[in-house]
Amino acid sequence: MKRFIYVGLFGFTVAAIAASARPPQQPSAPADLVLIDGRIVTVDAAAPEAQAIAIRGDRIAAVGTSDEIKRSAGSNTRVIDLHGQLAIPGFIESHGHFTGVGEMKFELDLTKAQTWDEIVAMVGEAAKTKKPGEWIRGRGWHQEKWASRPEPNVEGFPTHASLDTVSPNNPVVLTHASGHATFVNAKAMAVARVTRETKNPPGGEVLRDATGDATGLLRETASGLVRQPSLTGADAEAHLRKVLELAAQESLSKGITTFEDAGSPLATIDMMKKMVDEGSMGIRLWVMVRQPNGVIASRLAQYKMLDYGGGHLTVRAIKKQIDGALGSRGAWLLEPYADKPESSGQNTTSIEDIDETARLALENGYQLCVHAIGDRGNRETLNIFERAFKAHPDKKDLRWRVEHAQHLSAQDVPRFGQLGVIASMQGIHCTSDAPYVVARLGPKRAEEGAYVWQKLMKSGAAIANGTDAPVEDVDPIPNFYASVSRKLKDGSVFYPDQRMSRMEALRSCTVNGAYAGFEEENRGSLTPGKYADVTVLSKDIMTIPEDQIPSAKVVYTIVGGKIMFSPQSSLRSQR
Repeated sequence: MKRFIYVGLFGFTVAAIAASARPPQQPSAPADLVLIDGRIVTVDAAAPEAQAIAIRGDRIAAVGTSDEIKRSAGSNTRVIDLHGQLAIPGFIESHGHFTGVGEMKFELDLTKAQTWDEIVAMVGEAAKTKKPGEWIRGRGWHQEKWASRPEPNVEGFPTHASLDTVSPNNPVVLTHASGHATFVNAKAMAVARVTRETKNPPGGEVLRDATGDATGLLRETASGLVRQPSLTGADAEAHLRKVLELAAQESLSKGITTFEDAGSPLATIDMMKKMVDEGSMGIRLWVMVRQPNGVIASRLAQYKMLDYGGGHLTVRAIKKQIDGALGSRGAWLLEPYADKPESSGQNTTSIEDIDETARLALENGYQLCVHAIGDRGNRETLNIFERAFKAHPDKKDLRWRVEHAQHLSAQDVPRFGQLGVIASMQGIHCTSDAPYVVARLGPKRAEEGAYVWQKLMKSGAAIANGTDAPVEDVDPIPNFYASVSRKLKDGSVFYPDQRMSRMEALRSCTVNGAYAGFEEENRGSLTPGKYADVTVLSKDIMTIPEDQIPSAKVVYTIVGGKIMFSPQSSLRSQR
């Protein structure tokens, strides 16, 4: 349907090529900011590399040699000597959870825990500072990444007794790294009235031991059985503002200039817009609306925003979730799990519900973005898309997206290109999940369809790359490294034929992300006329030895010509 979305190996669009073909124009007035003596990789086919950039206002005025660009400087121009460092288009986080990045600052960070015992100890320390009844929250644990299995365990998950010992009077809720399961203690289950008689909700499961007692593990929609108290009124507003501020700071510190938020309610979008209007949102946001159809149906037209606030807020997509995650065995599969043959995962949102969302998206000019990880989840999502496209042949260039597209049937890979569907994927998930992928799927399914980047690109699909933060760290550099290496901690490489080249990976983190949000005309490459969004790195990730890529650091994050992040030690400027 739209094979033009991918040209050669790099995912260029016709629109992006046309934009990049515009000849550089020298500014008619002195530049406000000039970067000189760097290695500029523009991701622009008309001028792929340069030494310097001139910025006027919030736009790129010109790229060229240092001598050429110096002529655009005036008496008030700030000139920064990059001393040979790499400048690239600002990283675009193509799939992350913006408030989740901020909320992590208020919870126990369980991402580095090597054992369940470490987590129990962290909860115990937190309980010492809490009053009885106060909740303890944490996120980031993953049972497959522990050095050893807890004892006792069910399916490798612990039981709640150990948490009960250290926190008998405080409810504990610990969210799985994937966000698709939670682990709770007895106090939390008592508050929520989760008992032996509690039935599994549609699309979820209360994991039980051999006697029928709940272990504490709540899979997929069952996590909603335990509802934590929430703030209200001015307290809720102040907390949300702080969460957004922290998320922006964290993202900017990692070189991200545009964050594509994978689902927020309308109230959160209201606060985002308020902060943009105040000029206090330093990062650019592209947001998927995520609430039930009945809540958003009459309000989609009101909330649609394109390039609002000088390009700091776009709302033009709806998020749905058809299945769960592989790590928690919630991904919806065509055949049962190799390591749990009684289960094929979870369908977390009905097909009928997503069909209705597709109708709303078409009526209101929104993109539809569906979380699909398992091969059946992906097939059903593509079927939904195809039905909608066939019913509305007049609708062109819709750029609907499958979020994750991690495990595919060979039959469905070509459909991405044929339908013009964006594969919004996360390189870092490949190397993070690989140690248990074969156990979950078996070798045949793993090789056929696990993180098949090259197969998807050859189908004609564009891949937009992100981190799914806070599932993974929001840092694009480890994500870039995973995309080009697919190397695991033990040194092995996970199906190396599917690795991206470095330029493919860079495009997936920049111009393809812009294309996936209909924003390639104003960002994604260092092209005169586009927003002056630039990331400067301490090392050239395009040329240094592969194993050195993770050591690269962000030197400058520039959004709209303004330096939004730079460690003080790296500020080297001259007039």
